[in-house]
Amino acid sequence: MSGESPPPRPPGTDREGDRVHPGLRLAAAYAWRLLAVGVAVYLAFTVLGRFQLVAVAVFLALVGTALLRPLADLLARRLPRPLAVALAVFGSLLVVLGLLALVGNAAAGEAGRLVGEFRGGIGRITRWLEGPPFHVRHRTLTGLHDRISSFVSAHRATLISRALSSAGRVVEALTAAALALFCSLFFVHSGDGMWRWFREQLPEGARSRWDRAGRAAWSTFAGYTRGIILVAAANAVVVGLALLLLGVPLALPLTLLVFFATFIPLIGSPIALAVATVVALAGRGPVIAAVVLVLIVVVGQFEGHVLHPLVMSWAVRLHPVVVAISVIAGGIVAGVVGAIVAVPVVSVAWSVSRALRTPPS
Repeated sequence: MSGESPPPRPPGTDREGDRVHPGLRLAAAYAWRLLAVGVAVYLAFTVLGRFQLVAVAVFLALVGTALLRPLADLLARRLPRPLAVALAVFGSLLVVLGLLALVGNAAAGEAGRLVGEFRGGIGRITRWLEGPPFHVRHRTLTGLHDRISSFVSAHRATLISRALSSAGRVVEALTAAALALFCSLFFVHSGDGMWRWFREQLPEGARSRWDRAGRAAWSTFAGYTRGIILVAAANAVVVGLALLLLGVPLALPLTLLVFFATFIPLIGSPIALAVATVVALAGRGPVIAAVVLVLIVVVGQFEGHVLHPLVMSWAVRLHPVVVAISVIAGGIVAGVVGAIVAVPVVSVAWSVSRALRTPPS
């Protein structure tokens, strides 16, 4: 009859699932899925590591596309599309190369004066350390100088070989730059058409989700790229004006260093300004170096509390803890390149995840 209860099972015949706590079953289900995701991420990074030059070139091409696509679209209103793309890409390249040449000439012009200032600055630093409040013995400083000189002499061959081996890195960098320029021309000219072609190769049921994910990823990446460029430019202008007013040697090269260092969030600008502090200490003395040190704190607060919330509002705003962990993890995996690309990659991943969880309107 339907009202009768099922007969009890003999001892030892319970199903295994009935003997496992539901929380443990849930944890195990998440554990193997997380392991699978971890293996997939590891394999993806391994493949990218083998093709690092291509990955860097494509990343640079996407950065250039995010910056130059609006300019090309604006020029295309008056000019044919191919001509507008060529003017936007090659015109911007000429501007960048001109700025680099200007900075190089400034550094070369100040090199002789900087050597003399460094020699005098080392003497000032020595006298400063021997006086209060440090009271370092002159013999200790002399011994440190001798040890540094002997280390350089003993490892001169190693240093020269490393310098020569860096020539291969220069060739790789030029190859990546050429490939990035080649890809950016096509991305700026017909990026939408390339995306439509890729979407048509997918199963019809998956096209909508892929389209939402792709558009969210590009919107976040483009917003982050334009935002970080504005933040870097603002930092460079503030630091450059301060260094010029303080009379710090190599102000223009240091300004360029601050601009590029800003692409590594949280830690890039302080590292670049620390280099500027050392130059100011050797070239202008401890007082100017202390002012530059204060500048590190001011620029860090200005960047973290004003520029990033204001300029980066259209991109995904990640918590500073997530940014710090992403930068350190990216640096461990792929060095400086990993530290630069970590935050945009995490931002894009989070934006795609949020877009896929949101029901289509």
